Order: sequence, then C-alpha cells, then structure tokens
Amino acid sequence: MAAYVWILLGGSLGALLRYLVAGAVQGASGSLFPWGTLLVNLAGSFLLGYFYEAALRSAVLPEVRAFLAVGVLGSFTTFSAFGYEALAMLREGAILPALAYGLGSPLLGVGAALIGVWLGGR
Repeated sequence: MAAYVWILLGGSLGALLRYLVAGAVQGASGSLFPWGTLLVNLAGSFLLGYFYEAALRSAVLPEVRAFLAVGVLGSFTTFSAFGYEALAMLREGAILPALAYGLGSPLLGVGAALIGVWLGGR
C-alpha cells in the first residue's frame, strides 16, 4: 500500500512540473510547434534512463523508485499530449512539422534515455 502513496505523491509533483516547464518553454518559444512537450519528453526520458541505471548500482529503496520513476517521471512525460499535438498539426495541414515531431520525439526520446543510462552507469 505504501508504494501507491509514494506514486500518488510523485505523480502529483510530476504533473505540476510538466505543466510549469512545458508551459514556460512553449510560451517562450512563441511557436505553434510544441517545443514544451518535446523538451519535457526528452528530459523525462533522459532522467528516467539516468535514474534507473544509477539505481541499479546503488541501494535505492523501492519507495524512492516508485516515487521518482513511476510517480514524478511517469507523470512528467507527456506522450498523451504528444499524440494529440501531432494530430492537431496534421489537421491544420502542417504535414512536415507533424512528421518531424511524430518521428523525432520517439527517436530523440530513446537517444535521451540511452545517454541517461550511460551517464547513470558512470
């Protein structure tokens, strides 16, 4: 039961961080391209890769893993928003940006996770 509470607390924090970071980046960009969501997804992928790799090499409590990995980072990344935004760009006729975003996000996300794993293992 305790893991659920940690996940709930982490999820609340991650969702708030996602809202603040993505909104700030998007507002600063002044662009229709969803830079805020892209940055959040890349940062979340990197941090999750880093945390899991570092956690494998140390004695991280299960509650801490639940709070950070599942809670904070699970709600910080925004692949549901990613799908909607890609579709919205397609509906507006922005085919090339939608394709760049739709293909670039997963590829760059895997790359960010790989870098996080590499750095976390150092």
